[in-house]
Amino acid sequence: MHVPDGFFNAATSVSAGAVAAAGVAVCLRGARRELDDRTAPMAGLVAAFIFAVQMLNFPVAAGTSGHLMGGALAAILVGPYTGVLCMAVVLLVQGVFFADGGLTALGVNITIMGIVTVVVGWGVFRLVTTVTRGKVTVAAFLAALISVPAAALVFTLLFWIGGTAPIEVGTVAAAMGGVHLLIGVGEGLITAVTVGAVLAVRPDLVYGARGLTKPLVLRDAEGATTTADQDEPRPASARGPLRPFLLGGTGLTLVLAGAVSFVASGDPDGLEAVGQNEGFIDQASDHALGGWALADYGEVGGIPVGVAGIIGVGLVLVIAGAVAYAARGRDKIKV
Repeated sequence: MHVPDGFFNAATSVSAGAVAAAGVAVCLRGARRELDDRTAPMAGLVAAFIFAVQMLNFPVAAGTSGHLMGGALAAILVGPYTGVLCMAVVLLVQGVFFADGGLTALGVNITIMGIVTVVVGWGVFRLVTTVTRGKVTVAAFLAALISVPAAALVFTLLFWIGGTAPIEVGTVAAAMGGVHLLIGVGEGLITAVTVGAVLAVRPDLVYGARGLTKPLVLRDAEGATTTADQDEPRPASARGPLRPFLLGGTGLTLVLAGAVSFVASGDPDGLEAVGQNEGFIDQASDHALGGWALADYGEVGGIPVGVAGIIGVGLVLVIAGAVAYAARGRDKIKV
């Protein structure tokens, strides 16, 4: 749902930019409570993974595709504040280097795809884990599922208020909500599988699982037993070293961006398809950096999409990791 230049008037673009800037500023402060020297690299990996998976459009209806947004996934893995920062970096790199999402629409994209998906996804996740007594993967699926049509409906509302073309708001809302509900199912499955996989190998690295695991029975050398939450601080050997996980996750991310991206669906995504059907797609204007070699993931410069994807993963990994390190708190957060 990357919004191009030309869809919104100047007042709406500037207002959305102000909201996005304020949201990122708040999250830079809030991330201090979620990040430390151990968890900051995880933020870089999560952002890079989301960038890679966003390249993998999957078919959802006749002639329409969708892709992961990632807000709910980021919030569950690294926390809501850090999740917004991850999404902002992904959208910034996509807009500036790959002409994916307009430059004047960057504030709109961060507001809709970053802030809205994280806030809605995290809220649903916390609600579901409370009701289901800690069913993390179920909560992850529902959080991601609901976050996508929520973002689509916020786009529709903003376009109705400040779009550059008149729309029948009810018709567009139904079309955007319907197709993005289907996309949300795919998003939910990807999110649930990813969260479940990390839980299986490194539950201490899933921010949303803290405080939700069952008590762990500990026995000392003399046979006495005590209990502790499974996510309470334990010796490093109990958690295992972080480097193998980061290297494995980075390797998987590079494979997704460098190889699997070649088989992604070429059909228009949900926003583009609705824009074509409802007659407002022609409002999109050319990207100011659309002539760069990496624009459209290498299509403009003749760079193979896999190579462009690997470059993008590297950019996101470095930038998001640097932002996370800069935002981390001075006190160690034990995980």
